[in-house]
Amino acid sequence: MKRLILFMTLASLSAFAQGPPMGGMPAGRNRESVLTTLQDSQPKGNSKITGTVTDSLSAEAVAYSTVSLINRETGKVVDGTMANDKGEFTLAQVAAGEYTVLISFVGYQDKRITDVKVQKGKNVDLGNILLPVNARALEEVKITGVKALIEEKVDRLVYNAEGDISAKGGDASDILKKVPMLSVDLDGNVSLRGSSNIKVLINNKPSTIVASSIADALKMIPADLIKTVEVITSPSAKYDAEGSGGIINIITKKSDIQGLTLNVDSGAGLRASNLGLNGSYRNGKFGMTLGGFGRVFYNKSGGTLDQTTFGSPSVSTRQTNSGNDNGMFGRYNLGFDYDISQNQSLSAGVAFGTRNLRRDLDYTTKLFTDNALTSTSLREVDGKDNSNNVDLNLDYIRIFKPRQELYVSTYYSQNNLINNFDANILNNSGEIFSRMQNRNDNTNKEFTVQTDFVTPVSTNQSFEVGLKGIFRNVNSDYRYLSAIGSGAFSLDPANPSGFLDYSQNIASGYASYTYTTADKLTLKLGARYEYTTIDAQDQINPIAIPSYGNLVPSVNISKTFANGSTVKLAYNKRIQRPGLQQLNPNYNASNPQNISIGNPNLRPEITDNVELSLSTFSGKNYYNFSLFGRQTNNAVTRITTPSDTLAGAMITTFENIGTQKALGGNLFGNFYLTPKWTLNGGLDLYYTYMEGQIAAADGSYRMADNSGIVLGGRLQSQLVLPNSWTVQAFGGFRGKQVQLQGTMGSFYMYSVGVKKDFNNKKGSIGLAAENFLGGMKMNSTVISPLYEQYSRNNIYNQNIKVTFSYKIGKMAFVQKKTRSVKNDDVIGGGSESGQQQ
Repeated sequence: MKRLILFMTLASLSAFAQGPPMGGMPAGRNRESVLTTLQDSQPKGNSKITGTVTDSLSAEAVAYSTVSLINRETGKVVDGTMANDKGEFTLAQVAAGEYTVLISFVGYQDKRITDVKVQKGKNVDLGNILLPVNARALEEVKITGVKALIEEKVDRLVYNAEGDISAKGGDASDILKKVPMLSVDLDGNVSLRGSSNIKVLINNKPSTIVASSIADALKMIPADLIKTVEVITSPSAKYDAEGSGGIINIITKKSDIQGLTLNVDSGAGLRASNLGLNGSYRNGKFGMTLGGFGRVFYNKSGGTLDQTTFGSPSVSTRQTNSGNDNGMFGRYNLGFDYDISQNQSLSAGVAFGTRNLRRDLDYTTKLFTDNALTSTSLREVDGKDNSNNVDLNLDYIRIFKPRQELYVSTYYSQNNLINNFDANILNNSGEIFSRMQNRNDNTNKEFTVQTDFVTPVSTNQSFEVGLKGIFRNVNSDYRYLSAIGSGAFSLDPANPSGFLDYSQNIASGYASYTYTTADKLTLKLGARYEYTTIDAQDQINPIAIPSYGNLVPSVNISKTFANGSTVKLAYNKRIQRPGLQQLNPNYNASNPQNISIGNPNLRPEITDNVELSLSTFSGKNYYNFSLFGRQTNNAVTRITTPSDTLAGAMITTFENIGTQKALGGNLFGNFYLTPKWTLNGGLDLYYTYMEGQIAAADGSYRMADNSGIVLGGRLQSQLVLPNSWTVQAFGGFRGKQVQLQGTMGSFYMYSVGVKKDFNNKKGSIGLAAENFLGGMKMNSTVISPLYEQYSRNNIYNQNIKVTFSYKIGKMAFVQKKTRSVKNDDVIGGGSESGQQQ
């Protein structure tokens, strides 16, 4: 299988690499074609017209603006294109003659550049073209140069995190909790429209740290380094089919600055402190980045657990716990990029991450039989959750001609994890009666090789193909040790020891076709096929898991009207393969009343998604309304069952339960209350239904179902004050989550921050406070015919922090007129213009 995939990839590279080189600045991969009627009889030439479109007031790029080429003699439109997400455009194969270039975009005045003379064989660079805001928009809102926090692009919603001041000094989860359609719970777990089965990418690439735990991965990414967060609810065929709920792509900041720069970001607070150093160097064709980030946090934890097993006799547990959480997270990266020529670019990078999390808890457990107290036990647990990971990538881009490009990428990631605990069991006098240790070592490896090729079919059509191979290996080695009093440890015969070796190989290929009409109707059709083979072995026997293939279609249709409103209709099929936490068979009994264990026999989820959305503008204000439906078969969910009715313990594992459905909508907007005061927010509402088999009182299994409505939302406001002061406030909430056996508790959060820029915005100092009015409580309920369980987590998450940042070095951006590939095009650069995962 590996040899086949490598051969196919190298064969495609060899075939495509025979194309002729081509100079000048090419059009980006996201080029859409002419949106205006063209004169078919216009002769073609060998000249080009290039330029960059920017906002005349804010100097920001005007992405996806329409560019038309008009013959001055006939007054007819003879060619056209669309600028990419950086405002750059190229009109190729232009014949000698005199032209007018017309540039237009919703909310701006049309810009006409007359007397554009093209000589045979010579290119014309129009340079930086300033597009003025239309008079109506200027009357309603005077633009201050502050980029909108929320934007909608051709295929995704984008949250611009650079303007978020209250999250400074935090991590990625502090950013994601403010993004429309996303929900981040108090442990850092992320869901998209109620689904936690999502794919998270970092700069368009996966990472084994994300595969192991999304919540832990987010803690390793500093908020100060995040440029944008992209939410992709209907991925095209070029994306991996994985992620039944959708894709979240976190784009980190990169530099197009010539010379040497250094950024210092730091913060100190009641619950966490951080320090980050990031530098970049650029000289002509060569660029390098080097950075490091460290964060320590400290917090209290606590909660209660009440559970009852029905029967004769009935057994009940009343448990309380309290303790401390301490952790240290770090991430360090080194990157290079080099322009081999005007039409070829090479980039490479290495990133190291580390996580050291320690949780000390004291448990007091009371056991009741028929409501009579029968025993009281005390337990001290010292838990360690440590990991280190490395990500390596090498990428090559080749431009043959405008809109015809080849991408080749290789990627390796490895994550080593340790998930251990030490427990002391105490007698009623507080003396150690016995001791227990659980040792669980895990390794998660992933290697990827892929190639993508895109080419225009005509001025308004394009075609893409790609091949990809993913080779994953997960292993878990676990054992229990026990000792009486202060005696020596030995293997514990009462608790299982073993290992899991799990290899998963995925071969895939895709094709995608895009067609755009003159009246701005765009149709994008695609299909992707993925074939998965699995080899698994535990301590006893091989685990028989059959291979499977999936054909994953996608359809995206959008229509833009004259007033700037856009309607989109999309359908796609997605799959969700189980991750390490769900597969790991380690029997985690750190709390013997609430045991967890993975399931290596899980099958993948299959999900069908459909979405209808409307986005529109009113001046500079932006509104979006969307409806969505989702059905998942083989849905993976947590199932809890009693383990020993005499001890009152419960075991939670993962099962393919059956069917899960969701139907709902999202509403969000971005508003300018005044020229310097913005408000954005959203509301998420959906109905969910799930059904599956659970254990009955007689030992058989019966069908069960649960349903309900989930409501969530967020609101954020930012005010720019005189003398470089900025104030920002945020609040968000999520209602109870519906599960097959009960509900997961609701929660809310809020923050406020103030920042002062100085020294021409090279430095800033800020103060922020989070949940400062008190801690929170999160309640969850699980109910079945055999038992009921109620739990409460006390969240002590009040925080006040001081932040500081400063930039050293040359701070002037240089307009690159001959670069064929931008430095932040990390095989995609965060838009549809590149390799997608």
